[in-house]
Amino acid sequence: MAPFFASQGWEPLYPMLRYGVFSSRWPLADQTVWTIVNRNEYDVDGNQMTTPYKQGMRYFDLYHGTELKPEIKGDQAVLSFSTESHGYGAIFASSGELEPKLRELMEKMKGMTAKPLSSYSNEWHAPTQQMVEIPPSAPAVSAPERMIHIEGGDYLFRVQGIEIEGSNDVGVDVQYPWEDSARRFHEHPMQIKPFFIDKYPVTNAEFKKFLDTAHYQPKDSLNFLKDWKNGSYPDGWANKPVTWVSIEDAREYAKWAGKRLPHEWEWQYAAQGTDERSFPWGNCDWLSSRGGGTAGCASGNDAPAPTPDKARTMLPPSDVDAHPNGASPFGVMDMVGNVWQWTDEYVDDHTRAAIVRGGSHYQPQGSIWYFPQAYKNEQHGKLLLMAPSYDRSGALGFRCVKDAQ
Repeated sequence: MAPFFASQGWEPLYPMLRYGVFSSRWPLADQTVWTIVNRNEYDVDGNQMTTPYKQGMRYFDLYHGTELKPEIKGDQAVLSFSTESHGYGAIFASSGELEPKLRELMEKMKGMTAKPLSSYSNEWHAPTQQMVEIPPSAPAVSAPERMIHIEGGDYLFRVQGIEIEGSNDVGVDVQYPWEDSARRFHEHPMQIKPFFIDKYPVTNAEFKKFLDTAHYQPKDSLNFLKDWKNGSYPDGWANKPVTWVSIEDAREYAKWAGKRLPHEWEWQYAAQGTDERSFPWGNCDWLSSRGGGTAGCASGNDAPAPTPDKARTMLPPSDVDAHPNGASPFGVMDMVGNVWQWTDEYVDDHTRAAIVRGGSHYQPQGSIWYFPQAYKNEQHGKLLLMAPSYDRSGALGFRCVKDAQ
């Protein structure tokens, strides 16, 4: 029924005959769908709606999978059906025979609604999440070009999600493989294996080399490299991080380069080291240092990260090497405050989400509901994934890692 829900003739709050029962009308050509909800604490049966009578028009209870027999009163057809307490309904009006797909839908709904919703448990349970596996890369003996060797070791991985809502309720944020449920605050001692990580995020020039060599074209190409024109990035953008790439696009680049995306704890270890510092460069907050700086934190042109962009239009990110004072203990650059970076993905029975790290230069103003920043090493963002075209952003890029032999 999807085409009906783009109807230009949509009529919200279509008049119904019973208190607490609400409907929307969705006309399309000579057919109509009504979607219905019963907000009452009790079932509603009998006559529920009227519609102008037309000779030859047939009416179907889509929700229960049956045909209705209207009662004709003057120029009105009165339709009677049932909707259970806090339940739903759907009516379809059409002349002639039903198409095979509609007959299949009716039969399917008849079987599904034979058992009322009230017979199912309404007790809420947090769905179990699983981390999507990241296959290892071919190991390297020495550091590949533009990569830094990260020596492994003991690491206390401590991080929290920065979702706007949910307090620390069970089910908020993500569930790591060592946890029995998702929750906002995480702490786990780990043994980090040695690996190599890109010194800088992947740049436009590097991504273009991938496109020219691999001839990659995503299946869902909407918003792919949205800032590029005629197959290339704008002049002067060669050394800026590539953006408008989905996690799928990033994975394909990594595979082509003989690398992979980092696990979140690898990214954080490369940014933080072992001294639990809040930012890659130390513990000073560069956002509060403008106007003189704070102890140990440069400001102005020497700041460790870009000055946040708060305008209505997102500016391009900085070059990946524009802020050398932002280096991590291992010498990894541009980890915070320029563009978000893809890491792990989590799935449950209903949703997909990716962990993005580092925050971005863009801070839209005017609402608390914008995706919050996670600039500190002990913070991460959880980005719900819907489709590559929706997941891409001008504030989101990536860097790669490679396993060490």
